[in-house]
Amino acid sequence: MVLYISISLILLFLIFGFIFPEQLTGITSQLFGFITNDLGWFYLATVLGILIFSLYLAFSRFGKIRLGNEDDRPEYSNFSWFAMLFSAGMGIGLVFWGVAEPIFHYAQPPMGIEPLSNQSAMMSFRYTFLHWGFHPWAIYAIVGLALAYVTFRKKMPCLISSTLYPLLGEKTKGPIGHGIDILALILTVIGVATSLGMGALQINGGLNTLFNIPNTFSTQVIIIIVITVLFLISATTGLDKGIKILSNTNIIIAVLLLLFVFLFGPTVFMIDTFFVSLSGYIQNILPLSLALSPFEKDPWIGTWTIFYWAWWLSWGPFVGTFIARISKGRTVKEFILGVVILPAIFCCIWFTIFGGTALYFEIFDGVDIVTQVTNDVTVGLFATLAHLPIGNVISFIATILIITFFVTSADSATFVIGMFSRNGDLNPDRKIKIIWGSVLSLMAIVLLFSGGLVAMRNTSIIMALPFLFIIIMMCVAIFKAFRNE
Repeated sequence: MVLYISISLILLFLIFGFIFPEQLTGITSQLFGFITNDLGWFYLATVLGILIFSLYLAFSRFGKIRLGNEDDRPEYSNFSWFAMLFSAGMGIGLVFWGVAEPIFHYAQPPMGIEPLSNQSAMMSFRYTFLHWGFHPWAIYAIVGLALAYVTFRKKMPCLISSTLYPLLGEKTKGPIGHGIDILALILTVIGVATSLGMGALQINGGLNTLFNIPNTFSTQVIIIIVITVLFLISATTGLDKGIKILSNTNIIIAVLLLLFVFLFGPTVFMIDTFFVSLSGYIQNILPLSLALSPFEKDPWIGTWTIFYWAWWLSWGPFVGTFIARISKGRTVKEFILGVVILPAIFCCIWFTIFGGTALYFEIFDGVDIVTQVTNDVTVGLFATLAHLPIGNVISFIATILIITFFVTSADSATFVIGMFSRNGDLNPDRKIKIIWGSVLSLMAIVLLFSGGLVAMRNTSIIMALPFLFIIIMMCVAIFKAFRNE
C-alpha cells in the first residue's frame, strides 16, 4: 500500500508539474512564503527544543541504553561510521556552500548590519555555523535514534511509523502508520530527486569553469546519466562495500583538500577566524536560534535560517533512517555525540577554511569573490581555489569530490527508499534499488526540462511541516520508551 500510493502521488505531481509548471511554481511559492513568514517562530523554537532534548538524552541516565541487545557492539569502525553518516547527510552541501554561504552573508547580512563590513564578516560565520552546526544534526540524530532503538532493541520494522509505537501503539500498523510512511517516502524521493537535479547544475558549473563545457540541458542530462550509473553500481554492491568504500574515500579526499587550503591559504587568519567565530556562535547560540525581525520585517531569517530548518527536516526521514541502519550496537550517548557534535565541529572547520580563504582574498587581496558568487553561486569554490597554488589541479579534485559525495548521497537514498518500499527491510534487494534509482534520475531530468526544480524544492519544504509534528511526537515516544527501560 505504501509503495503504490507513494508512486501514484509522485507520478501525479510530476505530470501536473510537467504540464503546468508555472501554476505549480506559483502555488508552491505561496505556500512556501506562508511557512517561512508566518510559521518561522514555530520552526525556530521547535528545532532549538530538538537540540536541547538530544543533548539531555546523551547526558542523562538514558545515555547508557544500547541500540540493540546488551551484548551487541558497533558493526562499523568509528571512522567508517562517521564517514558514511557524514557523506549521506551533508557532504555535497559543504563542497558547494563552503565558500558561497559566508560570502553571501558578508555581502547581504541580516537585520540592519552594514554589508561588506567587519561586523558582517563576523556575523557571516556565526550564521553559517548556526545553519550547518548542532541544530541540523540534532534533527538527524532524533530520527536516527528513534529508528535505531525500535529496530535493533525492540525488533520492529525500520519504518518512521515504528518510532511512534511507544506513543500510538497498534495504530502505527494501520492507516495512521501507513500515512506517516507514505509521507516519509515521498519526502525522501522529492528531496533526493531535487538534489540530483541541482547537483547536475553544480557539477556542470565546475566543468564549465575548468574545461569551458557549456551549461546546457543536454550536458546536465549526460551528467545525471553518468551519476546514475555510478550510484547504481555502488548500490548493487551492498552497504558494506559500495557505500562504505565510497564514504571512506570521500572523507580522505575532503580532509586532504581541507589541509591543502589550510596550509597554502591564509593559515593564521583561518585559525583566528575559527576561534572567534566558534566562541561567538556558542556564546550567542540562543539569540541566534530564536532570532526574528518583527519590527524590521527583514525577510533574511525566512530566506536563510527558516529555509534551512525546513530543508533539513525534509531530509530527516532519509538521513535519519540511513544513520539508524549503520548504528546498531552503539549507546545513546555515543550515538548522539557522534551524530551531533563531531559533524557540527567538522562543518565549522570546513566553512572557516574555505569561506575564510575567500573572505581574506576579498578583503585583503582585492579579489572580487563577492561579485562572482552573487552572479553564479556554482563558481564560488572554483573562484577561490584559482588563487591558490596549482589552482586548476585542486579545482579538478574538488569537482571529483562533488561527484563522489553526490554518488554516495544518491546511493544512500536509494538504499533508504528501498527499505521503505520493503516494509523496513534492512537489506533491500537490488531490483528495488535499481528501480528507484532510475525513477529518481528520470524525475530529475523531467524537472530540469520543465523548470520545476524550484517547485520541487518548495514542495519538499512544505511537506516537511507535517514531519515537524512527527518529530515532536518522536521525542515524546522516545522519552516514554526510555523511562520504561
